[in-house]
Amino acid sequence: MIRCIIIEDQPPAQRVLQKYISDTGMMELKGTYTDALQAMGILKTEAIDLVFLDIHLPKISGIDFLKTLHPRPNVILTTAFSEYALESYDYNVLDYLLKPFSFERFVQAVSKMPVSKTSAEGSKEAEQFTSFEEVIFVKSGHEHIKIAVSEIRFIQSDADYTELFTTQKRYLSQEPLRYWEETLDSKRFIRVHKSYILNVSKIQKITGNQVRLDEKTVLPIGRAFKDGFMKLVLK
Repeated sequence: MIRCIIIEDQPPAQRVLQKYISDTGMMELKGTYTDALQAMGILKTEAIDLVFLDIHLPKISGIDFLKTLHPRPNVILTTAFSEYALESYDYNVLDYLLKPFSFERFVQAVSKMPVSKTSAEGSKEAEQFTSFEEVIFVKSGHEHIKIAVSEIRFIQSDADYTELFTTQKRYLSQEPLRYWEETLDSKRFIRVHKSYILNVSKIQKITGNQVRLDEKTVLPIGRAFKDGFMKLVLK
């Protein structure tokens, strides 16, 4: 679990972050603070992995507070003002979220957390952070459904939506195929047709312009995608 805190003085923004943190199932919220000085105590006494830090805060700004942190935890800055983006990266923050931001953008920011080791309650036995890159969240209606990336067999485009086929079931997504092409690891998932992306590890056999995943599942290989596909698979 990633242990995090929120430093944000606006209740609506607090609620959004709290919900997003809860929806991931991979993060533990240790506290929510309306100004940075309130958060000093927990940062000194507990191992906090990630801080969601608003730039515009009472008493001391998020940027000025960031300058005081030594050692500095992983920080994701949040603000409604885009002009602070360049300055924020001078402080080596993980990411910069411009309000209002979507759940998908939130997950993208958190996925930049380094896969490192941490010790819980002083224990010498370290545990690995669960990598956000190993799961995706599929937006279906008002829900975000967590899916293990390794379970995805292929993704099919169908008009204005896509379907993700896993080893257990399939999920309808409102995102276009290009979104998944840009989101998933291009060494593991490759576009083989204008309508299909497949998980290379699920391939059973390639015959001509077709790729077989099992006895019942055969996908076409588009002419425009064949060279790139074959180079990746046969390298």
